[in-house]
Amino acid sequence: MYKRNLVLLFFAFIANFAFAQKKEFRETTVDSATFVNNRKILNSLNTDSFVKKTFNKENIQIPYRLLTPKNNSNNQKYPLIITFHNSSRIGNDNENQLEPFAKIWLRPEIYNKYQCYVIAPQFSERSSVYEKNSDGIQVSKPSKDVFALLELIENVEKEYPNIDKNRIYLVGYSMGASTAQNLLNIAPDKFAATVSVAAVPDFSNLKKLNKKNIWLIHGQKDDENPYIGSVELFDKLSSNKHLIFTTLKNLNHGNIVIPFLVTEEIPKWLFEKRK
Repeated sequence: MYKRNLVLLFFAFIANFAFAQKKEFRETTVDSATFVNNRKILNSLNTDSFVKKTFNKENIQIPYRLLTPKNNSNNQKYPLIITFHNSSRIGNDNENQLEPFAKIWLRPEIYNKYQCYVIAPQFSERSSVYEKNSDGIQVSKPSKDVFALLELIENVEKEYPNIDKNRIYLVGYSMGASTAQNLLNIAPDKFAATVSVAAVPDFSNLKKLNKKNIWLIHGQKDDENPYIGSVELFDKLSSNKHLIFTTLKNLNHGNIVIPFLVTEEIPKWLFEKRK
């Protein structure tokens, strides 16, 4: 009996380890040539496939771009990605929000292999505002437009009933990552997974996030959206076994996205996740 109990304890330990949180540190560096080359690859892509649309509700207007799957079929279900832009892309031209994390879905190898719908909204003012909490940690709060996004998404779902409602994903960088976290906190049951890169965190609904698929990515040298914010969020979600926290030790706010632009790491991770 004693040996049997030891065996059971051992396998319980292994199972717990296998499904525990993942915290990793990467030594990735980005030189100037890589920075220019990776961005050039994305900027050379033709964005005409992202159709221009506008969402209107009362006094709210949100321009957005919509990408449909390459081989769109009514007999197949496709994931939906919502990408959020950073603060430098604020406006209403319905162009500038197509930053790298929106454009990666246009790369031929991604567009062919990871077919999906992509919504890229543009905000005319900050979609997330920052303030310090009682612990001195900067946190993010959503704008009114972020709440309206839920109706925008529902409208797109009605227009395209072959969207897989169990595979709706949020992706963002900087202010966009904060907005992705805001929306996940507002409607955690709506989304299957979130990739949050260099965010100011949202702690408003932590109890509802303890089973969500969340990938936090942050540069340890980030002095714009402080790295400590992602550390705090990771610690507060210690019970979430579906949380990954990737620290890029040598990168800062300005170059954190570069390593992910010409790989399939983010699409691959997202497409494996379901509600």
